[in-house]
Amino acid sequence: MPDPVLLCYCTCPDAASAQAIAEALIGERLAACVNRLPGVASTYCWQGQVTTDAEELLLIKTVASRFEALKTRLLALHPYELPELIAVPVERGHAAYLDWIRHSVGD
Repeated sequence: MPDPVLLCYCTCPDAASAQAIAEALIGERLAACVNRLPGVASTYCWQGQVTTDAEELLLIKTVASRFEALKTRLLALHPYELPELIAVPVERGHAAYLDWIRHSVGD
């Protein structure tokens, strides 16, 4: 059975940190592709205060077997005390693209 593909979400405080994380994950073959979406407004409760911040959203494509290594590296690079990292399994997609993701992060 092929390694399941994951789509991971992570917000970053600025373009520089988002780019650095994206380049590291791609360079270390922990992700096949990282899309950076600027202009995200995030509203959340942190330390008892409702806060709204401008952020950049990363959409990270990887496989299940690489997730723990990706998580470890992302947490080491990320400037937040508690970075967002959510992985969602890809149930369906273009088979050739999903195979490309698997090949890109494979050994």
